[in-house]
Amino acid sequence: MSWLLIPRPLTRNFTHLWLVFLTNKMENDIDIQPILDRVLSGERLTTAECAALLESHDVAKIGAAADDIRRRRHPDNVVTYIIDRNINYTNVCNVVCTFCAFYRRPGAPDTYVRTLDEICAKIDETIALGGTGVLMQGGLHPDFGIEWYEDLLRTLRARYPKFQLHCFSPPEIHNIHLISGLDYETIMARLKEAGLYSMPGGGAEILDDEVRKRVATKCTTDEWLAVMRAVHRVGLRSTATMMFGIGDKIQHRVRHLQRIRDLQDETGGFTAFIPWTFQRENTALGRRIKDEPTGIDYLKMLAVSRLFLNNIENFQSSWLTQGLRLGQVALRFGANDMGSIMIEENVVSAAGAHNEADEKMLRYLISEAGFTPQQRDILYRHVDRKSESLDHKPASEPAAWTH
Repeated sequence: MSWLLIPRPLTRNFTHLWLVFLTNKMENDIDIQPILDRVLSGERLTTAECAALLESHDVAKIGAAADDIRRRRHPDNVVTYIIDRNINYTNVCNVVCTFCAFYRRPGAPDTYVRTLDEICAKIDETIALGGTGVLMQGGLHPDFGIEWYEDLLRTLRARYPKFQLHCFSPPEIHNIHLISGLDYETIMARLKEAGLYSMPGGGAEILDDEVRKRVATKCTTDEWLAVMRAVHRVGLRSTATMMFGIGDKIQHRVRHLQRIRDLQDETGGFTAFIPWTFQRENTALGRRIKDEPTGIDYLKMLAVSRLFLNNIENFQSSWLTQGLRLGQVALRFGANDMGSIMIEENVVSAAGAHNEADEKMLRYLISEAGFTPQQRDILYRHVDRKSESLDHKPASEPAAWTH
C-alpha cells in the first residue's frame, strides 16, 4: 500500500495508533532495573531474569549495563582484533543443515578438497599481512578418519612452527569419532599432539535439540558439549558461539546460554563468546523462516550474553553478519573484540553476508568508537606490530559500510 494513496487524516490516525502500540509495549515491559542492579552488584542472573531481559524493549538500559560490565573486565579501554583467515579444506559434507549454503553432498560436481599447496599458499598470504594464525574448518567428509587430520596438522606445524592452527569444530570431531571409532578425548589428545593449537566454537547454532533436530542432522547438544569438554580436558582452549534466528524462541536462547555457562564453570576453557544472526540467503531454511532477527535483536542478545555469561572474559562483535556500522555499535553493548579482518570467509558469505574490512578499517572503527585498537592472537594475547600507516583514516569507505 502506498502512503501517497492514504488520506491524510487516516495517515495521522495510523501514526497515532502505531505510537500507542509502541508505548503500550514499553509500558507492558516489566521493570528490569532491579535485575540490572543485581548483576551490576556482582550477582549472577537466573535463567528467568535472562529471559526477562531478552523480552524487554529497554535495549538502551540493557546495553548500558553490558557496557559497564565490559569496562570493569577491560579497564584499559582496549578493543582487540585478529588477523587471520578462514580456510575451508573441503565443502564435502555427509549431513544436511538447512541453514547452510556452503556444503555439497558427496559426489556433487562442484565438490572440492584443498591441496596442501593451496592451503600453504593461503597461509603464506596471511603471514605476509601480519597474521598469526588460521581458522580452518570443513564439511563432514565421509572418508576422512583421524589420520587425515593428523597428517595435515603435522605437515603444517613442521612448515609453520609458530603459526597458530585454530581448527575444526565439534561436528567435525564427532564425525571423526563415527569414522575412527575413538572417543572424543582420545581424538583431541592426538590432534593436539599433531599440532592443533585451539578450536573454534562452530556448529553450536542453538544448543537445544528441540531446535537442532528441525534444522540439522549433525551432532546433538550433548555431543557438542561433550566434545568441548574433551577439548578443555586435554588442555586446549576454544571459543563458544551462538547463531540465532533459525526458528528458536527466547527460551531456547536462554538454555543455550545456561549450557555454555555451566560448561565454563566446569572447565574454564572458553576464551570468548560470539553470537550472530542466521544469514538466510541461498539456504533452504531461509525460504521457510520469514522473521529475521533485527539489529536491535542482535545488540540485545550480545548485551544480555555479556550480563549472563559472567565467567567468560571476551565477547566478539560480529560485523561480518551485522555490517560495519552495527558491528561498531556492538562495542558499546558489551563487546571488547572486533574479530578478524577476515581475509577469506566462505561459509557465512555463501549464505548472503558480503561485508568486508581490512586492518586499517577495523582500527579506524575501533578508534572512532573511543577505544584503543590492539592486534591479538587466538588466545587474546596482544601482538606488538608497529606500523604508522595503520592508524590513518581509510582512503575510502568500502561497500560493506553501507550494509
